[in-house]
Amino acid sequence: MAGVHFLDAAAPDGMRLYAIGDVHGRLDLLRAMHAQIRAELKRDRPDDWRIIHLGDYVDRGPDSNGVIDFLVDRTAEDDRVIALAGNHDDGLLAFLRDGDRTGLFARFGGADTARSYGVAADFSTTEAAASSRAALAAKVPEKHVDFLGNLRVSQEFGDFFFCHAGIRPGVPLDRQDREDLVWIRDAFLHHPELHPKVIVHGHTPHEEAEILANRVNVDTLAYASGRLTALVVDGREKRVLEAVAG
Repeated sequence: MAGVHFLDAAAPDGMRLYAIGDVHGRLDLLRAMHAQIRAELKRDRPDDWRIIHLGDYVDRGPDSNGVIDFLVDRTAEDDRVIALAGNHDDGLLAFLRDGDRTGLFARFGGADTARSYGVAADFSTTEAAASSRAALAAKVPEKHVDFLGNLRVSQEFGDFFFCHAGIRPGVPLDRQDREDLVWIRDAFLHHPELHPKVIVHGHTPHEEAEILANRVNVDTLAYASGRLTALVVDGREKRVLEAVAG
């Protein structure tokens, strides 16, 4: 099957797509992005629309608790709001299950997530990590755990395939491995050829939206840069939307 080039790729007829990059605890930027999207939808009144969040809602930023709570509510209110899993979201679930002090959560921003739930996490020893896990598990609402545990790993609309990290080149989209969809980097990022669909992803921070022939990366390091980025597709028209910290 011939691949799809970004310039030729289109959303389904009558459907506008918004794909939002890694949030990492920046509830302020997520709220601002949704406010902009609501204003556009009210103004333009497209026949249909989808908002696709590409994962990594927790860690590093100040309010992972608030981000998850916001997404729990929004996805419950309207099934056109979609949330996909990122590796950091999986990392939080893994820590809640086993308290591993060497895992992703403990090593890359989990203390910030724990703090947003009112827990001062300590990963210095196995015993301290186990105590932190118990304290955090007591504070994380069941609806948050259910939300994280039921996140999809990919979504397709029109000529676009959405996931957190990317795909394994050469593997059919419907046979992609979950580990690749939330973790892959080099084999995907350095692949020069077109894919069956344009891959829209986050996971690998970039100074600005990275738009290539075969993929679009909308992870602009929101927790540090103060910029949350989304790709907007309406028919064959594409543009970038940003929420910027005031």
